[in-house]
Amino acid sequence: MSRRVPPASTEDVTPEIIRARDSDIPLDVFPSGFLELYEVLSYRNALHILYRACGEEFDQIVKALMDFRIDTMDMVRPGGNKSKVAIKMERLLHPLGWTETSIEADLDITRVSHVARTRKKKTTKLYRIPGFVAGHKIDFVKGRVAFDMEWNSKDQTFDRDINAVRALYECNIVAAGVLLTRSADLVPLFREIQSRVDIKDFKSKYGASTTWMGKLTSRLDAGRAGGAPILALGIRRSVVSDFDTWKAEHPPKRDAVFSIDQPVGGDDVC
Repeated sequence: MSRRVPPASTEDVTPEIIRARDSDIPLDVFPSGFLELYEVLSYRNALHILYRACGEEFDQIVKALMDFRIDTMDMVRPGGNKSKVAIKMERLLHPLGWTETSIEADLDITRVSHVARTRKKKTTKLYRIPGFVAGHKIDFVKGRVAFDMEWNSKDQTFDRDINAVRALYECNIVAAGVLLTRSADLVPLFREIQSRVDIKDFKSKYGASTTWMGKLTSRLDAGRAGGAPILALGIRRSVVSDFDTWKAEHPPKRDAVFSIDQPVGGDDVC
């Protein structure tokens, strides 16, 4: 008589980690110098899809990013409703046909009743849910690609951006999205700027609770984008073209304390 072995407790089983982040991405698709300007992370094969299926749009984004530069005064000068950084990106992409885009859709439902013992079916009622899809605006959309940029908004803005890309993807409007924000590589630069200028709340403007790669990737790692492929890009210090000259012209006034959640040069930086 065999003895029944009780099933193992789930407490004794080590769970397998499910990751949306791609472990092996073809970084050689980028031109020389790109990785010195931007941190690159891909989710759900976004980089493969962009390069293979959306080549024209991908090439235009890459070229725009290679040409994109930030002046130190863009970070120091008080901004209006739209930052100087965002305006510079618009000037690169708008002439190529990239436009701000959102989607809206109602859901129509048909209820069908089936008559017993026959193959006959009868439509009995129609329903509608207005505003079933209401996506927020994406900065730039062209063809099958969505591209959004967040420079220094509150980090909750990423929830809106990710949901907008997800809505476009689930409605089959785009094949993949690209989200651009700041890399932690910029933290030493912000620290030096803070020590050289008299700007109230400069730390909070570019601090840990604003939009940067750590706040973006934590959401993408948690699967907030659903099945949407997203390429996450972080702006590195090399994109700031004139910082050494600006620093020489602005000697330190005080010690600066500037922190961010993720250490600079961590394992997640490509």
